[in-house]
Amino acid sequence: MKIIFSFLLTLLLVSPAISQQVLTEEERIMTLAELENTRDMLEESTSGLSPAQLNYKRSEEAWSIAECVEHLTISENAFGEMIKGAINAPADPSKRTEVKMTDGDLLAMIRDRSGKVQTSEPFEPSGKFGTYQETLEVFMGLRDMHIAFIDETEEDLRNRYGQLPFGTIDGLQIVLFMSGHTERHVKQIMEIKESEGYPSE
Repeated sequence: MKIIFSFLLTLLLVSPAISQQVLTEEERIMTLAELENTRDMLEESTSGLSPAQLNYKRSEEAWSIAECVEHLTISENAFGEMIKGAINAPADPSKRTEVKMTDGDLLAMIRDRSGKVQTSEPFEPSGKFGTYQETLEVFMGLRDMHIAFIDETEEDLRNRYGQLPFGTIDGLQIVLFMSGHTERHVKQIMEIKESEGYPSE
């Protein structure tokens, strides 16, 4: 009886550690680097721009640099809510088979601008955060929060999930997709800056 009790006590003590799959050191370092690099890319690509440069549009339908930054801020907030939803759900290793894309494939897909995607209305820029500078500050605050989360979290992100139009991704991939989405629009910003009518100052 003592042996059985001892075994059950040991099982209770170790089972949370077995069931909770924390990020590996490599996953944490890789994800932090992604988040920090794309934050820095956005900051560098928009630093020192004049109002004329920030608000220049290549066509009536096209977004300006300021509107790209607002779209990224809206998206950063939405992805943050998606991450919260994922970690509020119980970890479920049985759903891993629904995740079809590797981290690398996911990042390659979202970074690739050869195929353009029309965003849905809630993600359209509308000046909701105030001035351009106020909008950028909101983005940077959200990104710093997400960096701190990845740096500190012990959540089982690989066995929690989110849904995007192309399928199921895991909790860490939500963060990676968010970062890759930033890079995608930094590329758009660079295209705007390289366009023929872009103001010189």
